Parts: sequence; C-alpha cells; structure tokens
Amino acid sequence: MEQRLNLIANPAPLGLFGFGMTTILLNIHNAGFYPLNVMIMAMGIFYGGMAQIIAGIMEFKKGNTFGALAFTSYGFFWLTLVFIWTAPGLNLPKTDPLALGWYLFMWGLFTFVLFLGTLHGNTIGKMIFGSLVILFWLLAAHNFTGSETLLTIAGYEGIFCGFCAFYEAAGIILNEKFGRVVLPL
Repeated sequence: MEQRLNLIANPAPLGLFGFGMTTILLNIHNAGFYPLNVMIMAMGIFYGGMAQIIAGIMEFKKGNTFGALAFTSYGFFWLTLVFIWTAPGLNLPKTDPLALGWYLFMWGLFTFVLFLGTLHGNTIGKMIFGSLVILFWLLAAHNFTGSETLLTIAGYEGIFCGFCAFYEAAGIILNEKFGRVVLPL
C-alpha cells in the first residue's frame, strides 16, 4: 500500500513578509515621508491582508493555533483598516479620531496577549510583537490627542517593527535553504 506524505510548506515567511513589508510602507507614511496613497492600500488589501489570511489558514492546517490566530487576525486588520480609509468614498460615515483611537487601542490589547505568548519563543518574535504593541498604542495616543509628534514617533517605531518581521521571514527562508543558521532568530 502506497503511503502518501501530506507535507505543507511553512506559511510563516509568507505571513511575515506580508506583515513586515506592508507595515514598513505604511509607517514610512506615518513618519512623514509621503502621503497615504493607493500603494499602501493595495499592499494592505493584497499582501498585508490576503497573503496573511492565506498564511493563517495554512497554519490552521498545520495545527499551529498561535500562527493561525496571528496571521488571520492581522490579515483582517489590514482589510478593515483599508475599508475604514475608503468607506467615506462609498458614502459611509468617516471614522472620527476617537473611534479610530479605540480601534487601535484594542488591536494593541489583542497584540499584548499575543506578545505574552511569545515569551516562550525566539527573540525576534518577542521583538515583533513587543514593538507592535507599542506601535498600536502610539497610534491610538496620536488619535486621542492629535499629536503629530506621536504619529512621527509611531512611524519610526513601526518601520522597526516591520523590519523585525521582514528579518524573521528572511531568516526562516535562508536558514531552511542553506541548512544552517544564516540569520539567527
């Protein structure tokens, strides 16, 4: 009787690159280098959103509850964020800064719970989730106060967060391809 192996590729690099690259590009905007534009929204829908959801579904199949929850949740975060930005163009009410502040605060709280889960993991995972908690709460504080300084600080902090995710994705891929540690995690 033929035995079939049901191997599934590691979906984490897809989710991490989707998260990392989209986060970097949005936060270059938040840091003040260019205005919000369709490039950021397209990344939010397709790579930050859909690619992470696909990675999360693949993590479900692998039995990785943490990865499934994280990737699908942040994928839907990106989709909801782009919808919030574009909904006024569909004649839906614009989100006010207070409501957006609470939206970002709750994502920070959710991320804090996941950060606690990383305390039993690798260093780069702790850096990603720890810096993401700070990013969400800085963005919430910006919306609560209107402080452009907080937005700029959040932008630089978000670039760091995104690069941490990018680094982990690169490390997973390169370490696997070379069969040794090329980038320590």
